[in-house]
Amino acid sequence: MYGGDEVSAIVVDLGSHTCKAGYAGEDAPKAVFPSVVGSIDQMDVDESASTDANPGSAADAKICKTPENDKSKGKRKLYVGSQSLGFRRDHMEVLSPFKDGVVADWDVVDHIWDHAFRECLLIDPKEHPMLLSEPSSNIQQQRERAVELMFEKYKVPALFLAKNAVLTSFASGRATSLVVDCGGGSTTVAPVHDGYVLQKAVTSSPIGGEFLTDCLMKSLESKRIKIKPRYSFKRKEIRQGDFQTVDIDFPNTTESYRLYSQRVIASDIKESVCRAPDTPYDESAYANIPMTSYELPDGQTIEIGADRFKIPDILFNPSLAQTIPGMENFSELCSSVRGLSQMVRESISRCDVDIRRELFSSILLAGGTASMQQLKERLEKDLLEESPQSARVKVLASGNTTERRYSVWIGGSILASLGSFQQMWFSKSEYEEHGASYVQRKCP
Repeated sequence: MYGGDEVSAIVVDLGSHTCKAGYAGEDAPKAVFPSVVGSIDQMDVDESASTDANPGSAADAKICKTPENDKSKGKRKLYVGSQSLGFRRDHMEVLSPFKDGVVADWDVVDHIWDHAFRECLLIDPKEHPMLLSEPSSNIQQQRERAVELMFEKYKVPALFLAKNAVLTSFASGRATSLVVDCGGGSTTVAPVHDGYVLQKAVTSSPIGGEFLTDCLMKSLESKRIKIKPRYSFKRKEIRQGDFQTVDIDFPNTTESYRLYSQRVIASDIKESVCRAPDTPYDESAYANIPMTSYELPDGQTIEIGADRFKIPDILFNPSLAQTIPGMENFSELCSSVRGLSQMVRESISRCDVDIRRELFSSILLAGGTASMQQLKERLEKDLLEESPQSARVKVLASGNTTERRYSVWIGGSILASLGSFQQMWFSKSEYEEHGASYVQRKCP
């Protein structure tokens, strides 16, 4: 039992795109940084070369020397956080801990958590209970692994694992709702009833913000627009207000780091100019749409026309992705992937008849991609056209972009600071007595 005001819980939401961490009871996360890491294999780089480039970062990226790592991954050095990633290093690969929405590399997750606690929040995990968010369809093996890592390595006093959809639902003050979570790596629709996810009705698709960013990049490439990553040029001021761009060549930059740097820029373009079209995208209708200009970091101004509407519409109509040059390899996926409104209807139809009406009237939008302009209106319109007459369709989304983007974290912050929640923690003593599998009973 962890009552009292003096010990505040830490809430960590490790998403496919960014990791959010902060204190329970606050209204926004203190630390938000990418959930990818830079990795340099120590085999192909001399020790001296990697430390003199950037003395500050050598300390914060510890070389992992656990016996299991030595065999499988060699000695590698991991760089976490947007600052360490923004600094270009020779032979640095960008790795994500996720594969198909589940954690594949726990060593990377360990470093991300470590960075959140020690570098960002500056806390000692031994002193704070932890609330971790997890995907709505997480499997037992993954949960046990997280529990073991938290209790064994970080020695936390207590822990709780809560489902993303439940936390989003709590963030908007509801116990029953249909949560549409458009994240970086995927889009998930999960019905929540009385604070529990109805597992059998969860639907998901691999189309998330990062997929849309890739589509935008391919589409710009096909129009001969080259996105230059930040590290590849310097801008010199020749006359006042007049800049000249000088290209710099770094032959040892890895492909994955170049892609990562371009994605950062492309996703900013997407966030700035894209908006969901009111009606399904149609090539001829949007052919003479006015252009919007966007200035790239290297000073060139690009014009974006129909793509502003086409890219977001992929969420509603995934087969549009095939019309983008370079995305053809997506075609076998396309046939099975459903659009957003189809997923919502399918999820509701798998639920019990008695709660369908309530779900239709509280559809919650969450996640970074859900902040897209006009997305809420479009989803509501599509559902109204296709849903039964008796259903009152209401799509709710916080008007505040921050709240929409961090709704999972905010729900966790609310939950962990409730007085009535304090008896729910999975404590260290229970872990020592029953083992990791007890998490299934403590955190349903």
